[in-house]
Amino acid sequence: TESGNIWLDRRYTSPYKFYQFWLNVSDIDAQRYIKIFTNIDKEECENLIEEHNKAPHLRLLQKRLAKDVTIMVHSEDDYNKAVEASNILFGNSTAEQLHQLDEATLLDVFDGVPRVEVDRETIHVGSGIVGFLSDITNIFPSKGEARKLIQSGGIAVNKEKINDINYSISDGNLLNDKYILIQKGKRNYFLVIIK
Repeated sequence: TESGNIWLDRRYTSPYKFYQFWLNVSDIDAQRYIKIFTNIDKEECENLIEEHNKAPHLRLLQKRLAKDVTIMVHSEDDYNKAVEASNILFGNSTAEQLHQLDEATLLDVFDGVPRVEVDRETIHVGSGIVGFLSDITNIFPSKGEARKLIQSGGIAVNKEKINDINYSISDGNLLNDKYILIQKGKRNYFLVIIK
């Protein structure tokens, strides 16, 4: 793979990354892999391939492959957690689902997302969201830009939309007692690490 080997041992490849690997294989590879790495009988494989070819954008083959192999190697619970984690990044998940992620899965999900480290003292006193986004984390170059995006509903803290420019960041925002997820617009994430 591009990033190295895919391991069966969760210490080297987490269930989330394992699931993502299978979910992201090409259509051609998915057609091959579903026959090799699953226990699906030949007729069902052919039906799945046929259904997939009718609507490849739905990625039915990859989803079934990722499900079956993840459950076989890890567990159904690990598969369900991987799907939930994927929904956090790519779907319409809730803040509650985000708060339920363990630290390792949270870091896997947001691997590659820009990270900003800040001193714990900055949030103990309660930082206003505008200053937090501009002065403390530098996610925005100015308070004016931060204020404008907050007022237009373009900022979420831990998957919760923030519309109030007087909102304060506090210990209550911490995920796993040390992370805050900032979403800017639809697809731009920043993981703030509190040291």
